[in-house]
Amino acid sequence: MLGLGLVEYKLIRSKRKTLSLQIDKDGALSVRAPMHLSVKKIESFICEKQLWIETKQTQIRATKPDKINYQAGEYFLFLGCLYPLKLDNTEVPVRLNNKKFYLSTIYDAAAAFHWFYKKEFIKIALPRLEYYSQKHNLIFNQVRFKAQKTRWGSCSSQNNINLNYLLMMAPMWVIDAVIAHELAHIAHKNHSKDFYQLLDSMISTRKQADIWLQDNTQKLHNL
Repeated sequence: MLGLGLVEYKLIRSKRKTLSLQIDKDGALSVRAPMHLSVKKIESFICEKQLWIETKQTQIRATKPDKINYQAGEYFLFLGCLYPLKLDNTEVPVRLNNKKFYLSTIYDAAAAFHWFYKKEFIKIALPRLEYYSQKHNLIFNQVRFKAQKTRWGSCSSQNNINLNYLLMMAPMWVIDAVIAHELAHIAHKNHSKDFYQLLDSMISTRKQADIWLQDNTQKLHNL
């Protein structure tokens, strides 16, 4: 819905008594309103908040990474470092050589990068998982690697661990922190004081890792 002179918005009516505004991760505005409140009053409220709305939308859109086009000269993350992309037509979908990424044009670009990150992440994550598991006597059952939009890892009630292979773009100390976090859930299936005491005894950089992931989530999910 678009009112005269207003920012574009989506109107959601429900059995509520007050008006509220919500701006999602893409900068889109939703307005939640009581069932029978007039559009005139709703848009008057939006006008009052328009400066706040536009400020928030500008902030969100400024932090969103540019769309990846998989063109020569673009940069891609690997273990926290950025490397430029070159194009070729070899049988190998993606490779990293001499501090440059090489993408074969005979494959789908996004699928090729996902293949590469998953393959490389398994190589480095499995030894680290085994290391922390044995060192702290936290025995896991199975481990799976997949790309997820909302989680970097998880540990089930059966002690099966999932790890997000997009973490291949993060520094090694961030990957270690995520692995330690999920293994700590084998002993504590919550985020209690005991859980964090165990985690901090396993790794000293978990707070810095949380900050790094918060700051770079969009980049890792923009593949």
